[in-house]
Amino acid sequence: MGKIEISINLPDVNVLKVEEDKFQNILIYVEKTEKFTHYRLCGKKITKRHGHDRERKVRHLSAFGKHTYIIYQPHRYVCENCDNHPTTTATPNWHHANSAYTKDYENHILLELVNSTIADVCIKEKISEESVLGILNRLIETQVDWSTIDYLGIIGMDEIALKKGYKDYVTIISSRVAGKLRLLAVLNGRKKAVIKGFLKRIPKRLKKTVEAICVDLYEGYINAAKEVFKQTMIIVIDRYHVAKLYRGELDKFRQKTLRQLKQELSVRAYEKLKGATLLLRKNNECLAPKEKAVLNELFSYSPELMEAYRLVLELTQLFNTHLSKQTALIKLEEWIRQIKQSGLACFNKFIATLKKWKSEIANYFIGRNSSGFIEGLNNKVKVLKRRCYGIFNVKHLFQRLHLDISGYDILLRKIAF
Repeated sequence: MGKIEISINLPDVNVLKVEEDKFQNILIYVEKTEKFTHYRLCGKKITKRHGHDRERKVRHLSAFGKHTYIIYQPHRYVCENCDNHPTTTATPNWHHANSAYTKDYENHILLELVNSTIADVCIKEKISEESVLGILNRLIETQVDWSTIDYLGIIGMDEIALKKGYKDYVTIISSRVAGKLRLLAVLNGRKKAVIKGFLKRIPKRLKKTVEAICVDLYEGYINAAKEVFKQTMIIVIDRYHVAKLYRGELDKFRQKTLRQLKQELSVRAYEKLKGATLLLRKNNECLAPKEKAVLNELFSYSPELMEAYRLVLELTQLFNTHLSKQTALIKLEEWIRQIKQSGLACFNKFIATLKKWKSEIANYFIGRNSSGFIEGLNNKVKVLKRRCYGIFNVKHLFQRLHLDISGYDILLRKIAF
């Protein structure tokens, strides 16, 4: 039989022998070659050996599709600096004390867990759910480690319901720097006091690196950010939430108009308006000639709806145009005047919101920042919930979400180095 030599990539060891057990597992017997350790109490370097501790059998990365185990006896050392000369066991840097796995194998388990489930990893690796959870809890933090962050950039806040029926809300807070997303917090509820408490805990050195905070129209987020950052922070109300609001008003007006036309028109005439609902939601420049003809037919019966549609397109075009904040504020005021002149009442609720948060909405034009990245993160949470049949513990949700977002970067970097 041919032989092949491979490195097990474990420092301070000599391989004594390699064999297979009756289950075809690979057993690698090694001896430790370190020359010293540090005593756990005084922290001093000690070099005098005092026999061996019990034999350890720990699982390592699989080789040739077979489970691989490292078997070793750690040295014990005696501390001559302390009273009664106590002894201690030298734990190798490739193995956590009391763990049944090497650190490389634990990192492999976490890598398998990215965008997967605990049940799947257990089946593929033939280990218990308790083992996977133990590795997860030991190596992945349940809250953000500020010491690993140098810059926050754009902060986004949004909520998501953990249960059907919009129950058990959690607030997801994340940041984006140069296109890279980082999870900052998963908070119970969405009350202003909870959000404010978290924002206050951001270290001062990092508060200075926040460029803007993007939120939806939820007042609790806006006021929490204002109270913590005062007037120095650019708070941006997401343009897509704004668009959802004014387009929603157009949609309600369209429904009302079509209900009236259904009663007034013949079946044949009303049939010509088929598809108008979807066409009103499409970008005007994307409409085919036949589609524009359907809209023109609709507008011939309702000039008011045509005017409302025109004003919606105008506002959308305003947000698509690169303007200064000051110019944008002037344009928004002009748009409000047009609404009043038209006599349309369908936008009254939106105009009240626009007037209340006009400055925060216009802040979009400063850096054209939006909550798009956190909306994408919300989708990831929904997928995670479906994949894992619900996660209701916020600490566990933080771990799994952090692993899905940053796991490849963190773990592949560890493997590379």
